[in-house]
Amino acid sequence: MTSSTLALNADRELRLDIDGMSCASCVAHIEEALLATPGVISAAVNLAMETAQVKFKAGLDEVRVLEAVAKAGYSAKLADAPSVEAKQTIKLSISGMTCASCVGRIESALLATDGVVSASVNLATETAQVILQSGVDPVVLLDAVAGAGYEASLMTAETEKTPSHAKSSPFWPIAIGALLSLPLVLPMLAEPFGVHWMLPAWVQFLLATPVQFWLGARFYRSAWHAVRNLRGNMDLLVSIGTSAAYGLSLYHWLFDASQGALYFEAGAVIVTLVLLGKWLEARAKHETTAAIKALQALRPSVARVRKNGRDIEVALEHVQLGDLVVILPGEQVPVDGVVREGESQHDESMLTGESVLVTKEVGSKVTGGAINHDGVLLVETSALSGESTLARIIRMVEDAQAGKAAIQRLVDQVSAVFVPVVLVIALVTLLGWRYWTGSTESGILYAVAVLVIACPCALGLATPTAIMAGTGVAAKFGILIKDAEALELAHKVQVVMFDKTGTLTEGKPHLAELTAQDGEQAEMLELAAALQRGSEHPLAKAVIAKADVAQPLKADNLQALPGRGIAGDIAGTRYLLGNQRLMQEKGIDLSIMQTAHDQALSNGFTVSWLAREHDLALIGMLAFSDGIKATAKDAISQLRALGVKTLMLSGDNRAAAQRVAEQLNLDEVIAEVLPHEKAAHIEAIRAQGKVVAMVGDGVNDAPALAAADVGIAMGTGADVAMHVAGVTLMRGDPQLVSQTIEISRLTYRKIRQNLFWAFIFNVIGIPLAAFGLLNPMIAGGAMAFSSVSVVSNALLLRNWKPKA
Repeated sequence: MTSSTLALNADRELRLDIDGMSCASCVAHIEEALLATPGVISAAVNLAMETAQVKFKAGLDEVRVLEAVAKAGYSAKLADAPSVEAKQTIKLSISGMTCASCVGRIESALLATDGVVSASVNLATETAQVILQSGVDPVVLLDAVAGAGYEASLMTAETEKTPSHAKSSPFWPIAIGALLSLPLVLPMLAEPFGVHWMLPAWVQFLLATPVQFWLGARFYRSAWHAVRNLRGNMDLLVSIGTSAAYGLSLYHWLFDASQGALYFEAGAVIVTLVLLGKWLEARAKHETTAAIKALQALRPSVARVRKNGRDIEVALEHVQLGDLVVILPGEQVPVDGVVREGESQHDESMLTGESVLVTKEVGSKVTGGAINHDGVLLVETSALSGESTLARIIRMVEDAQAGKAAIQRLVDQVSAVFVPVVLVIALVTLLGWRYWTGSTESGILYAVAVLVIACPCALGLATPTAIMAGTGVAAKFGILIKDAEALELAHKVQVVMFDKTGTLTEGKPHLAELTAQDGEQAEMLELAAALQRGSEHPLAKAVIAKADVAQPLKADNLQALPGRGIAGDIAGTRYLLGNQRLMQEKGIDLSIMQTAHDQALSNGFTVSWLAREHDLALIGMLAFSDGIKATAKDAISQLRALGVKTLMLSGDNRAAAQRVAEQLNLDEVIAEVLPHEKAAHIEAIRAQGKVVAMVGDGVNDAPALAAADVGIAMGTGADVAMHVAGVTLMRGDPQLVSQTIEISRLTYRKIRQNLFWAFIFNVIGIPLAAFGLLNPMIAGGAMAFSSVSVVSNALLLRNWKPKA
């Protein structure tokens, strides 16, 4: 074998930078995920340096190693490679858009700009969300949008509070248009009553011209930009149609007054109606942002900070970590923090959807945006304003509303060819009527009707307005949907898989029984507490709460064993504390305590064992009881009513898990599974063609949440779980799971309704106009109000309330 062949077959080493780790459990979890990857020989993760050293066999692609970390719920990159995560997200406020065609044109312009990774434009919010490579000047985005014929500005914290679409549009152009158009329409309205009169042509000209070219100037400007960029939009259709009616009237007045009629009223009325439709549409869209505005209103601009014994008002953005903030009765809590002095009750309903007041005392965590009711609190700041819970909630809702569902991308493709197709139909209408009747005048009038009845606006607004309304009302009731994809997938969920501890149970177990092999219960409890001290695991907290020792023992060389337990040295002796799987792996005989074990399981307790490793001696058994959440049984019933199958995935022993499953009437229970095995079970069900949602709250649930079609994290749990999940529930109520599916189904139903009416409007309206069965003014009015009807239908979602 040659040296080059040896080199090719040699094992390789890789160093990774890892983001998202928070404790020793994360380390063990990532190592386990890497070691489970075929071809990986060894893996060592360093929490302090946030790195991993991986040794793997030749032939294994580096990408597979990165994917293993990603599936575990963390992000990784090659330590010596440029970070693919080194990106910046820029939000733009865009003015001048009128329909879905504008969306496609701006997205194309942005995506053609160097450094742009992705771009998503939302017609309903009149914003764009762009991901740029790090180091690229965002100003290039403004130039790209300007080149496409629109105006853009970078959104700041202040402008986000008052987005462009939320600003009230002036009504005066509609009022002036109506005043000028009314005299033109009156003769037509009087005709059915036998009154035949007509304004002189020069008066009609004077009334119609300002409407056409002053009030309607916006249509011409937008149409010109569209033509320059070889793209069509609604304004192009309106400007061509109204100009044709105006031009035909001008021709007849100046050159053929004896034979031709005047149609000045058609152009003026169409312009006025379209302006009215746009004004109503803007007001309706303004209502779809109610959720964001309500959340932003929870952020006070100042905080009362105590420094050197004095209370001074400080701008919220200048409050630092560790600052002591004074909160008076009736005030909104300005920061996330921990109560250091005082006692009160908080209304957190705007954040969690739960109207019950929550008691706050020394040591309690408080959340910015809540209302402080009846006491004075001194709170130590734990998060800066930009990273507070409220700020993250607002960002999550905004991102969901700015995102695009898969169905919207299909609509965008249709919209891209919509205007050119309508222009062709209008031309065919003109030529057809000219050929069959010999009347160019009729051809022009019916072609105008075709142009103004066509409505790409309704198509463009159908999906985003429904998503905005749906995510907004969901946030009101404590359901935060991270993106449009999660909202769209949730309506198809057929199977919901629950973690047990902290999801279906309270997650606050207490030590119910302690059985020592030699009868020394106090010593056994001290040993167990020493191993668990510093851990955030619910069972660890239960042990420490029970062990009230003045001088606790100290454990060294602690090693977390994910899904099994923990090991550590106490006074030079190695101890093991964990479940039956850990004891079996180490070869420790449990039969001597079989009777006590069976009794604990029959009571539905979770069992842990304490043993010495060097002589494989069993020290004793700890049995924990964890109450089932009061709403868990109703939550399962509600999911069954929706036709959804329910399963439980638990690392707990089978008997304890089965006991909970029987009490809740779950369809199936899978127990004694490790974190990575949860993900494998989910993949197995997905392979059957089922759409799966996973509900969990812990670090060990992150791989399963990532593996599911829809990950649903309890907001009361670990940050990494919320980071991976597509949906976050702001309170630990499992009933919110069925409510998530319900609001998703309702939102998707609204999307389908909107798209149906938008398409059917055009499918029926355009042929009617082409065959001369639609007056151009009626066509203009119908087009103007089609968008309003779509937005209004989406706004009905705001009336949704969870079922009791």
